[in-house]
Amino acid sequence: MNFLRGVMGGQSAGPQHTEAETIQKLCDRVASSTLLDDRRNAVRALKSLSKKYRLEVGIQAMEHLIHVLQTDRSDSEIIGYALDTLYNIISNDEEEEVEENSTRPSEDLGSQFTEIFIKQPENITLLLSLLEEFDFHVRWPGVKLLTSLLKHLGPQVQQIILVSPMGVSRLMDLLADSREVIRNDGVLLLQALTRSNGAIQKIVAFENAFERLLDIITEEGNSDGGIVVEDCLLLLQNLLKNNNSNQNFFKEGSYIQRMKPWFEVGDENSGWSAQKVTNLHLMLQLVRVLVSPTNPPGATSSCQKAMFQCGLLQQLCTILMATGVPADILTETINTVSEVIRGCQVNQDYFASVNAPSNPPRPAIVVLLMSMVNERQPFVLRCAVLYCFQCFLYKNQKGQGEIVSTLLPSTIDATGNSVSAGQLLCGGLFSTDSLSNWCAAVALAHALQENATQKEQLLRVQLATSIGNPPVSLLQQCTNILSQGDKINRRGSKIQTRVGLLMLLCTWLSNCPIAVTHFLHNSANVPFLTGQIAENLGEEEQLVQGLCALLLGITIYFNDNSLESYMKEKLKQLIEKRIGKENFIEKLGFISKHDLYSRASQKPQPNFLSPECMIFDHEFTKLVKELEGVITKAIYKSREEDKEEEEVKKTLEQHDSIVTHYKNMIREQDLQLEELKQQISTLKCQNEQLQTAVTQQASQIQQHKDQYNLLKIQLGKETQHQGSHNDGAQMNGIQPEEISRLREEVEELKSNQELLQSQLAEKDSLIESLKSLETSSGMNEQSSEAASIRDSEQIAELKQELETLKSQLNTQSMEINNLQIEKQELLQKAEAFAQSVPVPGDSEKIAAKTTDVEGRLSALLEENKELKNEIKSLSEEKTAIKEQLDSSNSTIAILQNEKNSLELHIKDSKKEQDDLLVLLADQDQKIIAIKKKLKEAGHPDEEEDELIIPVGQDDEFDEDEDDDKNDIEGDIQL
Repeated sequence: MNFLRGVMGGQSAGPQHTEAETIQKLCDRVASSTLLDDRRNAVRALKSLSKKYRLEVGIQAMEHLIHVLQTDRSDSEIIGYALDTLYNIISNDEEEEVEENSTRPSEDLGSQFTEIFIKQPENITLLLSLLEEFDFHVRWPGVKLLTSLLKHLGPQVQQIILVSPMGVSRLMDLLADSREVIRNDGVLLLQALTRSNGAIQKIVAFENAFERLLDIITEEGNSDGGIVVEDCLLLLQNLLKNNNSNQNFFKEGSYIQRMKPWFEVGDENSGWSAQKVTNLHLMLQLVRVLVSPTNPPGATSSCQKAMFQCGLLQQLCTILMATGVPADILTETINTVSEVIRGCQVNQDYFASVNAPSNPPRPAIVVLLMSMVNERQPFVLRCAVLYCFQCFLYKNQKGQGEIVSTLLPSTIDATGNSVSAGQLLCGGLFSTDSLSNWCAAVALAHALQENATQKEQLLRVQLATSIGNPPVSLLQQCTNILSQGDKINRRGSKIQTRVGLLMLLCTWLSNCPIAVTHFLHNSANVPFLTGQIAENLGEEEQLVQGLCALLLGITIYFNDNSLESYMKEKLKQLIEKRIGKENFIEKLGFISKHDLYSRASQKPQPNFLSPECMIFDHEFTKLVKELEGVITKAIYKSREEDKEEEEVKKTLEQHDSIVTHYKNMIREQDLQLEELKQQISTLKCQNEQLQTAVTQQASQIQQHKDQYNLLKIQLGKETQHQGSHNDGAQMNGIQPEEISRLREEVEELKSNQELLQSQLAEKDSLIESLKSLETSSGMNEQSSEAASIRDSEQIAELKQELETLKSQLNTQSMEINNLQIEKQELLQKAEAFAQSVPVPGDSEKIAAKTTDVEGRLSALLEENKELKNEIKSLSEEKTAIKEQLDSSNSTIAILQNEKNSLELHIKDSKKEQDDLLVLLADQDQKIIAIKKKLKEAGHPDEEEDELIIPVGQDDEFDEDEDDDKNDIEGDIQL
């Protein structure tokens, strides 16, 4: 403590000697007194002196106060006094310092006392353990003391708390305290604890800090809340800013959805208090933290999608188009919407569809551009609108095409009733305000960024400069304004307009040989650029010279040699003659060496201190980095190297075309694979559903079978039981013989049914035999006649059988009707018996008889039900037999048709046989004539024997001939 004593001795106006002695005596009493009351009173006295005599109390009493915290924890009052005294010593109370008019060394007393306190890390651990006490007089001063320690030496105290067991978790309990003072100071403590420490930020986030803080904000009234909402928002910023892990946790925890109510500002006449403006400003900044361009692209994209899905973007656009919103809130809202839509196609499409509440409605983009090119609007607002337009066009070729299309002749509104985005940009590009020129040029350059199609489309834009003169292309008008230089009086910076136009032309001509050709067609452009580069001008004009050198280098590097007068080699020779290669490269380097260049290259948002600093665009700095090296190489290359480079470019283009072709094929195959996978997944689901249905049906069938078997067994037992107890009893005039007769009739019906089924089976067999006979009839003609005769006989028999079956069916139906009538009679008798009055007599006998009769009646009813079921089954069998008879009739008709076809076939075969007999007769006559000639010629007997047909063969021939004759005769008889 020597340095503290030195500080004390160096004070010009120190305390009186009596106060120093008093402090010493109080410290001795705290250290030596055995009574708790004495120590408590001494600590209370030190607390009262600690604000005025901060240095002396800190030097003499700090060790004693720490000892009190260690030993007297059972008494909350003395602990509270000790913590308050330490807080007064360590904290820098500005009002006290002003009153005492302290010197510079004493202003840093807080940091010095903090360093003494944390030399022993156990002191921080002790303080954390005291925060677990629920007593207000202990917890609140402990929170304030720890907050003060963190403000003075934050990193050191953070490290001690980080290694302390459950250190951060103990502090998180403060947010759940029901006492608002402790909870609010706990928020301030966590602010200081989480500042610039990623490890503690992650621990606090995973201790459910987001949930608790959002609950507090909701309880306090969101943006209409007080200072507590502001503190919670600052703590949330500490937890989320530059912490990808916490941002991902915040998104996955669905906390983005809970941010939407923050921006429901309500009626425009409700008023905007200073605290509400501050709260809403911090809320907008918190949204920007989640979608900052410096975050990883994947995390930013997922947050952007979540904000659109939950309606947060829509709510922000509502504020954007509302009236009565303060200027700073409107500016921050525009910046927030810009980053929410930047690079996200869905959000950009939605923003393009937003309309302002005007009459007639205008797109929000048009309304914003009107503010950007209006020089009466605040500078920060114009910068915000430019940033919004840039973010809308970032990686949005669809949006770029829509903006450029508003400049084309086919889409311009001839009536002039509505103003388009393209007209506003052209108006700003050619106005007399240099800032509007620069903003419009940069905005139009972003409409061409990395989009060769729109660069070519923009070449079609024609402008009417004055009445009577032919229209001029937009490219020519830009070069005309550029060549005029300072001849036109403009408000603002001298070089701002030219810099903006040169950035637009460089962006337009890069990677677009057609635009380069159009630029070189104007013979005045190249001499103007070479003249600007070759002059020796001041420092302000050096930047313009560098941009002219970049534009001339672009015309060389992207030149397709379509113009003979401005081929690559000729342009390089022109540079070497009029400027010099070294001088050209030196002028080109002026761009990247400019002070404002490095500042613009850091962030996409145009953040400038004043309009004069608005020189470079972020995307243009990327283009300069890309082209500066290749232009330098192109200037020093020879003709042979250019040719080799062109050949390499051609091969690369061919290779790229092949690669793109295969990429498209792979993309199509991937789509097909995805479709097939989806089909497979759906089929699998259907298969699983069908399998489950089959298993369920199988189990149900099994259950039904089991139930059927159980019912069958129970029915058999009941019939046996009923047969054993029905011994000749007579019930209401119904004899058991009648029941037996009914059963016999049922048996007869069953036997008749079986007989009919057997007859049907015989009929089926006959039909099959007929079919087989039909197939065999074509092979043997003789058997066909007999088969046809048998068929006719069998058909007659079948008809008779059908008649008998019909008669049997009629009798069976009559019997079934009789059974039904008898069943009705039995039911009527049973009902009459049930309604009959018992004979008066002994009551017990009557009851017994009644129960006996009821039992028999129930048995008879069961039998009636069985008979009814049997009759039903017989009727079903009857219908089945009728169906079988109908099918037999149809088969008979088919057989009749087949018979007719066979008769036709037989007639044909008879004709063929007649022809054969005629041929045989002719042959016999020829043979006989030949035999006669041989005999007359006198040939020997051997030769004659050879001509004679053998006996066996002749007999066979005669037999065949007889058979043919018999067949013919049979056909004639038929």
